[in-house]
Amino acid sequence: MSVVEGFAPYGPYRTWYRITGDLKSGKPPLVVVHGGPGCTHDYVDSFKDIAATGRAVVHYDQVGNGRSTHLPDKGGDFWTVEFFRTELNTLIDHLGIRSAYCVLGQSWGGMLGAEFAVTRPAGLQALVIANSPASMELWIAEANRLRRELPAEVQATLLKHEGAGTTDSEDYKAATKVFNDRHVCRVVPNPPEVTRTFDAIDADPTVYHTMNGPNEFHVIGTMKDWSIRGRLGAIAVPVLLISGRFDEATPACVQPFADEIPDVRWTIFEASSHMPHVEEREACMATVASFLDDFAA
Repeated sequence: MSVVEGFAPYGPYRTWYRITGDLKSGKPPLVVVHGGPGCTHDYVDSFKDIAATGRAVVHYDQVGNGRSTHLPDKGGDFWTVEFFRTELNTLIDHLGIRSAYCVLGQSWGGMLGAEFAVTRPAGLQALVIANSPASMELWIAEANRLRRELPAEVQATLLKHEGAGTTDSEDYKAATKVFNDRHVCRVVPNPPEVTRTFDAIDADPTVYHTMNGPNEFHVIGTMKDWSIRGRLGAIAVPVLLISGRFDEATPACVQPFADEIPDVRWTIFEASSHMPHVEEREACMATVASFLDDFAA
């Protein structure tokens, strides 16, 4: 199977991408949008499995991350939903797939995918929203609920360092890992592709810290008040929702997507948390491939 890498120009910046399979296979290709904000494509690499069904799969690193242009001096006024939505549109046009394509967004990628879909972009055939909240208010409330279920000593460590502003300490990182092992990726130790993404965030946390915060539950960045509730009725393509039974994106976080999107279905993976594509890889790929073949053949 062919694998092609390249860079798409985005204004003065460059967006790295990789195509697995043939863009001209006859099936609308799948564009995979990674999470964060501030992750890389590595941890969602497994979606390349979809290419075995004859549908090309496009991965890319959003600007600020991975192999794309890094901009460590940019602040909160620069890193916006609109910036990343425009980047996605620019990539689609660069690849010459505007006539027909699908989008799969994971976590923040699903939030961005929904923001993209509500504009009714030309050529979009289907959307997969994987492990995403419909608002950060819901996300923060549920994350705090899950946090209260952590061991008391872990909670105390988190509170101490958040109060002291020492969230970069090793003790705080170790306490955060307890949460992550329950609700982010239950495959422990994490697979190499997941570790590569976490290492990349550590190496350049600009986007993640600016838009989100130091971790998944201490959200103090520019996205803390984001919501797409009340706008989801504008999505005019079939949508698949994915989440895990132990997901930090709990059913309460996902429910507005199910309630408001006109054409929607929802699969919860019972042995997964935030990464069914890693934790139940084969079942997740089969679910996504079947949805795409049904609605974007």
